[in-house]
Amino acid sequence: MYRGTQHSPATGERIFARNGGGKLAQVDKKLHHLTIHEAGKLLKGGELSPVELTQAFLDRIAETDDRLHSFITLLSEEAMSEARAAEAEIRGGRYRGPLHGIPIALKDLYDTAGVRTTAGSRVDFDRVPTEDSTPTARLKEAGAILLGKLAMHEFALGGPDWTTPFEPAR
Repeated sequence: MYRGTQHSPATGERIFARNGGGKLAQVDKKLHHLTIHEAGKLLKGGELSPVELTQAFLDRIAETDDRLHSFITLLSEEAMSEARAAEAEIRGGRYRGPLHGIPIALKDLYDTAGVRTTAGSRVDFDRVPTEDSTPTARLKEAGAILLGKLAMHEFALGGPDWTTPFEPAR
C-alpha cells in the first residue's frame, strides 16, 4: 500500500480527506466517494494506488449493479491491468495529469477498440469497433482507466425506453 494509508477499524475501508492545511485528516470517506480532484491529488502524491482505487470501484459495481443494471459490459481484468500500468508509470515519475489512474465508465455510445459498442440498440448488438472514438482515445491518453460500458437509451435519443436489449438502468 502507498504511504499515508489508513483503514477504518470497523470496515477496513480507506478513511481520509484533506483538511484545510492540505494534510490528511481522518474522516470516513469511502474511495468510491472521492471526487476526481481528491483522488487525482492522492494518486499523484503516492498516497493512493490506482490498483486500490480501481479495485474499490469494481467492488462497488459488484455490490450494486445487480440492482442498478448500469453496466452492459464490465472490463474488470482489463481495468486492473490498466491500473497496474498506471501505478508503475506514476511510481516511475511519468505522471500524465489529473486523470492518470482515475477509473471511468463510458456510455455505450463511445467506440472502444475491441470492446462491443451497441449504442443501446439491437441493430448494433454485436458491433465491435476497431478504433477508439476521439473522446475515448483522449481519455486513455490522459491515463484514465476504463471500467466498462454503461447502459443507455437507444442511440442516445428520447426518454426511457423499456424495450432496450439490456436491463434498464433505473
